Amino acid sequence: MKTLKIPEATIIRLSVYSRYLSQVDRRGVTTISSGEIAEGVGVSPAQVRKDLAYFGEFGTRGVGYNVKDLQRHILKILGLNYSWPVVIVGAGHLGTALCMYGGFRERGFRVVGIFDNDPHKIGYKLNGIEVFPMSEMARVVEQERALIGIIAVPSDAAQEVANSLVGAGLKAILNFAPRVLNIPDDVEVRNVDMAVNLEILTFNLGFKRGRE
Repeated sequence: MKTLKIPEATIIRLSVYSRYLSQVDRRGVTTISSGEIAEGVGVSPAQVRKDLAYFGEFGTRGVGYNVKDLQRHILKILGLNYSWPVVIVGAGHLGTALCMYGGFRERGFRVVGIFDNDPHKIGYKLNGIEVFPMSEMARVVEQERALIGIIAVPSDAAQEVANSLVGAGLKAILNFAPRVLNIPDDVEVRNVDMAVNLEILTFNLGFKRGRE
């Protein structure tokens, strides 16, 4: 693999390419061109070729790409060639929805534990996964060898939860709480704030209207 700094936008598009390749593979397609991938996901053929070129040469000029081989290569690049145990903190509406989301398992993410501090929720099962008290986090994380945690709690509890996840040994956090987390540099964090993204949309709509 080339030692280049890979743009984050490229990684995002690789995920989209992978999903599209899964679709065409299920339809029995065996070979596909960069143009066909581009048309399927809404980018240019040159962009597809550029994104893939960061990681090597996968196709044959004039023939295209073998669908299964390219899918396998992309999954390996994304680290999805094996299963990732995941824990979720927060068994409320959001945590429950995330636990029920089938797309996680399809992409190699396996929820192995859900945690909450509400005694009325502890012991219940969501999609077959037991809700544990926070005190059980370190045990479950070690037992399941989990490395990824999802924070689905209110903002005022997010930092404390993040501290617990880091203390349990997790190295990556997906944070749905609208709060900036203070965590060690060796822990990867992605923040998902749906309200902020909606506000970006409304800002852009308002900006465009102001120019009309």
